[in-house]
Amino acid sequence: MSRILFKTFFINLIIVITVFFIDRLTKYYIVNLSEIENSVDMYVTSYLNLYLIWNKGIAFGLLSAGEGLIYNFITVAIGIIILIILYMIWKNDNIQRFFLLLIMGGALGNFYDRLIYKAVPDFIDLHFYGYHWFVFNVADIFISIGIFCLIINELFFYKKYET
Repeated sequence: MSRILFKTFFINLIIVITVFFIDRLTKYYIVNLSEIENSVDMYVTSYLNLYLIWNKGIAFGLLSAGEGLIYNFITVAIGIIILIILYMIWKNDNIQRFFLLLIMGGALGNFYDRLIYKAVPDFIDLHFYGYHWFVFNVADIFISIGIFCLIINELFFYKKYET
């Protein structure tokens, strides 16, 4: 029994570390490129640019604030949410656990940046005929995929209990 628990824990840890590592690697590259070039504003395709901005708010720059009380409150709230996600991972033993692990890896990547840089580096700029989506990063991609899959799973694959 403990061997199965250890194997499950190890696989879960590998998933979270892999997501965190991919996020860290991309951010490390962009931040270092910014230090060398003094900025990052690269045309990649007609729909994708790499443009570094520092996000002090939450998702998509909402609630952007300085390094004051609001920033610290948001950071503590994110830390609490990460603990809640950890609890949800522990309580789930189905496909939802995998989606939560993706969210956890991305959340830890962005939380790390908030603690180290006091802001999250966002650099993926998608656009279409002059309309730009919010600038985001790889952690945001994993978080969004995890949330989207949780919603789809809940809407279409959740078996309702009959009373």
